[in-house]
Amino acid sequence: MPERLNLAGRAGRWSAAHWKTAAFGWLAFAVLAVVIGAAVGTRQMRDSDTASGEAGRAERILEQSGFKIPATESVLVQSQSTTVDQQAFAAAVANLLQAVSSQPNVTNIVSPIERPHSGLVSRDRHSALVQFDIKGDAQDAKDKVAPILAAVDQVQAGNPSVLIQEFGEASANYVVGKRVDGDFARAEKISLPLTIGILLVAFGSLVAAGLPVLLAFSAVLAATGLNSMVSHAVPTDRQTLSSVILMMGMAVGIDYSLFYLRREREERYRGRSTHDALLRTARTSGQAVLVSGATVLIAMAGMLLAGNRIFTTIGIGTMIVVFCAMVGSLTVLPALLHRLGDNVDRGRIRIFSGQPRDDGAWSRIIAAVLRRPALCASLAATFLLVCALPAMTMHTKLPAFTDLPHDMKIVRTYERIQRAFPGSQTPAVLVVRANDVTTPQFRRAFEQFKTRALATGELYPPFDVMVNRSHTVARIDFAIAGNGDNAASIDALHTLRDTVIPPIAGTLPNVETAVTGITAGTYDFNQEMKARLPVVFLFVLGLAFVLLLLTFRSLVIAVTAVALNLLSVAAAYGILVAVFQHPIGKDLFGFQANGAITSWLPLFLFVVLFGLSMDYHVFILSRIKELHDAGASTDDAIRLAITRTAGTVTSAAIIMVAVFGLFTTLSLIALQQLGFGLAVAVLIDATLIRAVLVPSVMKLLGDRNWYLPRQLEWLPSLSPEAEAPRTPAAPIA
Repeated sequence: MPERLNLAGRAGRWSAAHWKTAAFGWLAFAVLAVVIGAAVGTRQMRDSDTASGEAGRAERILEQSGFKIPATESVLVQSQSTTVDQQAFAAAVANLLQAVSSQPNVTNIVSPIERPHSGLVSRDRHSALVQFDIKGDAQDAKDKVAPILAAVDQVQAGNPSVLIQEFGEASANYVVGKRVDGDFARAEKISLPLTIGILLVAFGSLVAAGLPVLLAFSAVLAATGLNSMVSHAVPTDRQTLSSVILMMGMAVGIDYSLFYLRREREERYRGRSTHDALLRTARTSGQAVLVSGATVLIAMAGMLLAGNRIFTTIGIGTMIVVFCAMVGSLTVLPALLHRLGDNVDRGRIRIFSGQPRDDGAWSRIIAAVLRRPALCASLAATFLLVCALPAMTMHTKLPAFTDLPHDMKIVRTYERIQRAFPGSQTPAVLVVRANDVTTPQFRRAFEQFKTRALATGELYPPFDVMVNRSHTVARIDFAIAGNGDNAASIDALHTLRDTVIPPIAGTLPNVETAVTGITAGTYDFNQEMKARLPVVFLFVLGLAFVLLLLTFRSLVIAVTAVALNLLSVAAAYGILVAVFQHPIGKDLFGFQANGAITSWLPLFLFVVLFGLSMDYHVFILSRIKELHDAGASTDDAIRLAITRTAGTVTSAAIIMVAVFGLFTTLSLIALQQLGFGLAVAVLIDATLIRAVLVPSVMKLLGDRNWYLPRQLEWLPSLSPEAEAPRTPAAPIA
């Protein structure tokens, strides 16, 4: 009697029977997605889309009022021996003014010599700022700033006794963009041959090693095109999301292909025919891929509840690429395996056999764990709990410009300007909206605000007031104490919002006020993340629990799987905090430690780590349940399942640790933290969780692993092994 096939099994059987339709249909889909995506373009999200709380409200008011704020650049002129009043200093300023005024894209030049009371001369008069705007849209300014930077460098060369250096949003984006592009180009050159090399060791043949990479890469291309289309409904941040789609697509795409391909090769080594091996793989590992993909999709969907559009767009983008990778693995891979047959082993490299074993090193390790399960579980759990302890002291903030490597000249320029003109490069912005903000009453209020702000000692000039064309919105820029995200800046923000503004705003008719800027944006973002994190956690954990319950029809397995994955994530959090929030990382790894974790990272890491950890967990548990349902004892099922999946999981983990580890070599501290956190979590999950805690906990629980209350017997089954015959699994030939 033929075995009944589950959803993945039916997909595999159809793909094998219609291999041309499946393979060429996938190719056409990927090409079409790329072409249409390129044709429609990508709709970029605006600054107001990513801001939170009051800062987000201020950004939306500015956006709706028609403000077109150009990119402003500042050039620092500084001397230790001369002051602004002396001839040498004034001559350098004059040379600089002449150089920048000759640039076609420069406008609105402000000279500290001509406007000595504009706040562009430092208190000690040894520093001055020359300010100007770049013509056109601020977002395009980085493409126009290179000739201006070159002109400033020429003035510096002609005035060696005076320091002359430029800084601004446009110049910073230009310089940092070049550095980051170079970082990614270097990482990409290393990652692809590294991945292929690891897959060669895993499979021992060129064809088998190339299939996972090709499928993962095609999924990334298709997802990139689809995301461009979706961006017209939900605007996206193309630069950020492109990196995330590439990272997640390659990670899960290679994972799923590995799960499928290794199982098909294993079944062939057992002596099954090509057709039977493929169908059994589709019904078992294929269904595990389906459940794993669904778990990752659930985790990524948690980002839609984060309350911030940047998480929404990342969540949608990652869900698209995971779905593409899952569909490709369940349809294209069985089609290609059916067509290739044993030719998938062509290009075999003799020193890498690529064949699984039931009596290898992993079998001995698992056997040792099963002999002393209580001791092994206690030691592993204690170690992970100790690793997790530093997470209790986690402090978050958005990365500042000073968190970039200090070997970059523009970072040192920024710090010099901040020391000479405190708060000038991290201004606060007060937004005022009313029927008419130019009336005498409002002008008096602006003067009152200036007086009260200066009296606090935490807010500094210049106080620049700008009004939109319809006179309904005023924007007031001023400097704020601190470096933009430290305690001094946060205190100044509270003083501004709670003490300075309310008494004045209360005297004005029909007025709405809101504060934005770097400090306000960071503070409001952190507050929103703290409020939303529990909601995301409950959503992801709750749905993952239900999915595991339906898959394994066991209350105990669902609970322990969620608990072990939470322990893995907590340990990764703790190690991340210990390395980046304390000087350990700087001393051991040479990281740019800034005493904090990037604000968006805890939530993002949770959903990604939980999804990737569940990937391995579902794959291993599916194999254990399959063997148990086939008649093996719980002990034998644990030992054989982990041994037989060891090569797949180890290969996938090594690839991910290596690729994520490359992120730690990049210049941006947020990407260093992201890569380190992901690499550590995958390493923990592939070793302590998979090889120690899973077998020892399941050994201690015994037959209670399969406990399902009678009240839940009605639940449908998503088991990877639907109605499996209770016959022992054949040994590997």
